[in-house]
Amino acid sequence: MSREQSQPILDLIRSGRMINIAGRPVILPNPKPVAETSSDSRHGPNPGHAMMLALAFTAIYVVWGSTYLAIRRAVETIPPLVVAGVRHTIAGAILLAWAWARGFRPTRAHWLSGLVLGFFFFLVGHGTLHWAEQYVGSGLAALLIATEPMFIFVLGLAMGQQKSSRLSLLGLSLGVIGVALLTGVEISMQGSSSLGLLAVLVGSVSWAVGVVISPKLKLPEDALGRTAVPLICGAAMLLLASVLTGEFQATHWANISVKSLLGLAYLIVFGSIIAFTAYTWLLQRCPPALVATHTYANPVVALLLGWLLASERLSLRVALASLAILGAIVLIRKGESAVAKRRGSEPELQPVGARENAGSLDCA
Repeated sequence: MSREQSQPILDLIRSGRMINIAGRPVILPNPKPVAETSSDSRHGPNPGHAMMLALAFTAIYVVWGSTYLAIRRAVETIPPLVVAGVRHTIAGAILLAWAWARGFRPTRAHWLSGLVLGFFFFLVGHGTLHWAEQYVGSGLAALLIATEPMFIFVLGLAMGQQKSSRLSLLGLSLGVIGVALLTGVEISMQGSSSLGLLAVLVGSVSWAVGVVISPKLKLPEDALGRTAVPLICGAAMLLLASVLTGEFQATHWANISVKSLLGLAYLIVFGSIIAFTAYTWLLQRCPPALVATHTYANPVVALLLGWLLASERLSLRVALASLAILGAIVLIRKGESAVAKRRGSEPELQPVGARENAGSLDCA
């Protein structure tokens, strides 16, 4: 068994080796070393570099958090499977072309692995999310998606890849309470809302399954190719599903609203391409523990934008559920970090080449 296969699943999250597209994780190989020869490391702070860091963090904090509202706008007049299929086809093709230009060539094994991950990540994971946002607010969807680390933890335990701790179990219990609070918000409303919540949770579980099995698949070492191949495979399955369900044939292309077109364009350009590029750039320059804080920011951003721009409810119950779910993620990660230390395999908290600065989280 390889080192990556034997490493606890949540260590991948903490180590920052799990890239995100629209707030969803995809495991990356170890970051490549970055030589510290920039002028800012020798001659003090570089204002241009600081600006790039600020823009990159804005992309992974705000842009990924805003994609849930963009999905809601896109599915208003475009069928959800069509939205997801078109979005991932275009984004995947651009990323694959980029990787191809850098010398990446996918193999048969890569495509087979991509089909497996494409099924769990995009056909089920994103397909259910896009469908559910016809009935569920974008903020609530983002909070339910934030439960993925909980499902990853449970699946890791069941497969013997994960060790439990009191903190992790406490976090899991707190997360269950948060989900119960959220589902209680909609349980007395129309049936479609309850089905939407269930669909988001099904997608979250599906994504967790993909995360758990992905280290065992023969995925590309190239970071762009590792994302592009499953993305394209998932896109093909989504488009096929849209044809089989009649969504594609029923799409009234002439009646698609400007809001939906802008939402789809935003998802492709900002959610998938710009934010992804910013994330991989940050992983080469900052401690992954710092980059991974977007996990906590994205649901908050989604809730606030849904409240401000889509008149979504932001009640005390939703606020309490938010605190419970985000607190659960913190406790689970702290618990797994404690387990890793006791086993003498403390996870890497900085990529190779990142500047170490005792007592701080600096970016090179």
